[in-house]
Amino acid sequence: MGLFDFMKDAGEDITAPVEVSPERLDELRTRSIAAKVAELDVEGEQVSVQVKGDNAVLTGTAPSQEALEKIVLCAGNQFGIATVDCQLRVDAPAAAGAAPAAAAGAGEATFYTVKSGDTLGKIAQQQYGSASKYTVIFEANQPMLKDPDKIYPGQSLRIPAL
Repeated sequence: MGLFDFMKDAGEDITAPVEVSPERLDELRTRSIAAKVAELDVEGEQVSVQVKGDNAVLTGTAPSQEALEKIVLCAGNQFGIATVDCQLRVDAPAAAGAAPAAAAGAGEATFYTVKSGDTLGKIAQQQYGSASKYTVIFEANQPMLKDPDKIYPGQSLRIPAL
């Protein structure tokens, strides 16, 4: 897939107000990202995470393009991560003869960085021409998004093609 840029000061802050060595911080971020990937509960994913400074490297396989994109977002939306080097491979290509709706969802989505004042409705209006399609964006970012009204500036979202 390649290298993706993220705002390293956005996302969940796992740092504590104590002195922590850079190596320990890398270990904590690695564990945090691995835990977030596990929360996705993606069947068949085999992902290894390694953090060095503000860069997260993802290796292994994902069962679909959608799963791969969600895994990248789990890593990139962590506090302190500026880049994600995605070396994941999609394990199973889209099935031939799949339904048209399934085939459309299987393509690469784009990533959108939330700006101050954004809502899912505003983003949907900009991306799809209809604010009512905010549910498409919300569903594409679950389980990372728990509430459609809780997005924050700097967060990256997956915007699937329609």
